[in-house]
Amino acid sequence: MDRVTAFFERIREIVQPIGEQFGGPGLALVAFFDSSFLSLPEASDVLVILLTTRVPTLWWYYALMTTLGSVAGCLTLYKIGQRGGEAFVRRRMRKGHVEWGMAAFKKYGLLAIIVPSLLPPPMPFKLFVFLAGVSGVRPLTFIAAVVLGRGFRYATAAWLARTYGDQAMGFIRENLPAVSIAIAAVLVAMGVGLVFWQRHLSNAS
Repeated sequence: MDRVTAFFERIREIVQPIGEQFGGPGLALVAFFDSSFLSLPEASDVLVILLTTRVPTLWWYYALMTTLGSVAGCLTLYKIGQRGGEAFVRRRMRKGHVEWGMAAFKKYGLLAIIVPSLLPPPMPFKLFVFLAGVSGVRPLTFIAAVVLGRGFRYATAAWLARTYGDQAMGFIRENLPAVSIAIAAVLVAMGVGLVFWQRHLSNAS
């Protein structure tokens, strides 16, 4: 294990008990850091499941708090991208990733945030968050997209945990990624169809 991996593993060991101990606010804090300055793959999902299995009636509350924390974290990266500008992004990130992300925003708009927010790692969601600020996506549009994507993801995890109880962790690990990918694929297909439809209308006029 290299030093960087060991560092993030240590951070995860610290923040996960915080989420468990402080309930909803703890979940929001973990989700904030996971969506902004740190990389804690699946930490928020795991905590939502753990807390929901303990108090199933609060599944909606845990999903809501995790979503709010994630939105706040994403907004932080969005603002950095908004102020940093395209030149900074191109210096810090791979050229191919930047071009791909910018093209996705121009072509698909809102879906360029919703789809990555649904998908599990290793989807580079933070890249799209950062590029949303760079490309000038309106704040309210950006917030709505993150709420829809992350809200669906965490609400689904919490609802499954409420439904399946202690067996939820294994069930979700096996099925939630596939469900997320399927929904993302449908959204992409709808987005592509909309783009072609708009082009057809433009050509017809």
